[in-house]
Amino acid sequence: MTYKELLETSAKQVGNVVCMGLDVKPELLPYGEKRVRHQLNTYFQELFRRMNLSGLLPAAFKPNIGYYATLDDPREEDFSGSLALSDLFDLLENFFPGTPVILDSKRGDIAASSQNYADEAFRRWGADAVTVAPYMGSDSVGPFIRDPAFGTYVLNRTSNPGGKDLQNLILENGNPLYEAVAKQVIAYNAGKGHVGAVVGATNPAELKAIARIYADHSVPLLIPGVGSQGGSATGVLTILREADYPLPLVRINSSSSLTHPWKQGPAPDDWLDRCEGSLRELIRECAL
Repeated sequence: MTYKELLETSAKQVGNVVCMGLDVKPELLPYGEKRVRHQLNTYFQELFRRMNLSGLLPAAFKPNIGYYATLDDPREEDFSGSLALSDLFDLLENFFPGTPVILDSKRGDIAASSQNYADEAFRRWGADAVTVAPYMGSDSVGPFIRDPAFGTYVLNRTSNPGGKDLQNLILENGNPLYEAVAKQVIAYNAGKGHVGAVVGATNPAELKAIARIYADHSVPLLIPGVGSQGGSATGVLTILREADYPLPLVRINSSSSLTHPWKQGPAPDDWLDRCEGSLRELIRECAL
């Protein structure tokens, strides 16, 4: 199955285009007395079990590798974070088979190093897709995009405030840099539907312009910035529909608003109910 087919199939099966970010902080979760790996494993098991029982099934998951790597202490031979991430991949396979898992690692280096990072994401972690930075060009992106069975999301117009510092620079032809990146993404994708773009929900006018560029080229979109960052899921879908963008290829991501909507620790006694409520609302807003 190609990555495009995986996106289309999973969206059809669950009836929505939600991507659930899994960027958790141990200090905000219950079971504070447990070791980090055990704490995260127990947390995700309870959350995923509730999601299954409630029929709340997202169309993708996105763990950010930085949230897990920071829990490692390699000099002390402690790899609790990496082991917790490994446990998470196992849980996702067991609870949500056939649902794409996007490893958010934003890699990008010279060709040999990029090949190592591609192997890390696809062969070692077993991710279905990965995020990459385009700054070093085609030989940097190339190793990630060779096999259409795996997805690659190129950073295009990101949701963070500092994204405008470079992404909005005006080129000699009068167009912003993010439009040039979009055209390069189309060339990388070559109509196969496995090379996509990260475009934030926090800049609606720019999202609309980019969606129109991608609409006829089967370019998957990963759209962060919904929830805590201020973006609107319903607003995003309105923009995409107006641009005639194929909705099964988009994934609208929210992270902390779904995994720990209380924002500050300790976790409340009704934490499962609060997570369920947030996820239920986003799935409703992102229904196909």
